[in-house]
Amino acid sequence: MNRLDGKSALISGAATGIGAGTAGMLAEAGARVILGDISDEEGRAVAARIAAAGGVAHFIHLDVSSEADWAKAVTLAQKEFGGLDILVNNAGILFGRNVEEASLEDWQTMQAVNQAGTFLGTKHALPLLKKNALTSPQGSSIVNLSSVSGLVGSPIDPLYSMTKGGIALFTKATAVGFGRSGYRIRVNAVHPGVVETAQGRQTFAARARKLASGDAGEARSIALANHPIGRFGTVEDVANAIVFLASDDAGFITGSSLVVDGGLTAQ
Repeated sequence: MNRLDGKSALISGAATGIGAGTAGMLAEAGARVILGDISDEEGRAVAARIAAAGGVAHFIHLDVSSEADWAKAVTLAQKEFGGLDILVNNAGILFGRNVEEASLEDWQTMQAVNQAGTFLGTKHALPLLKKNALTSPQGSSIVNLSSVSGLVGSPIDPLYSMTKGGIALFTKATAVGFGRSGYRIRVNAVHPGVVETAQGRQTFAARARKLASGDAGEARSIALANHPIGRFGTVEDVANAIVFLASDDAGFITGSSLVVDGGLTAQ
């Protein structure tokens, strides 16, 4: 189940958190992986750990808002692997500022990473994904990282909701477009809830600023109470979902939103 033997993958934002965990899990499932991130030292360390465990991984500096960086990453995939089967558009940022607090510069920065990064990754990887899809039983796969904040509004960071909601609809639009064009490329989105990562801790800090106490611990307890499953998510929870959608086991799934949120949005 969910084996990726012989497949090649490119993942953005792969130096830490969900990206690093997903890169490792893709490699464990048999994929050869290119990790892209702006955090060079951490990204190289993740690639080294994967290689030490017997996997195949290469790191490249990747600013997802840079078209030139994406071109280099795709060129590396062609050079090292002869093509590409899987793209994971994972890189993303949030600031935890509401409309009154956020600046135009905040919006432009978030849009450049979250939305333009997803667009550019898709655009530049598309030729390699199309080529490999011709010889793959279930075609190629793109997995975009959205968020529960792309499904329901986040009062903590409306700009983040705007970008992640855009990714959700971009996923559906490209899934339909690529399918009808005969590209044999599946496109799906994963919507994580609150996950135990550095970015997850950012949300607790943002929530704490809205409380009279300013206590991050209290903010964490309030957030936990909104999860019917009784815990926050882990990197592994989200990575498992991404690997599934990347695999041939998800061969009849495209244009879908896989929500990994412990029941947060079911209420």
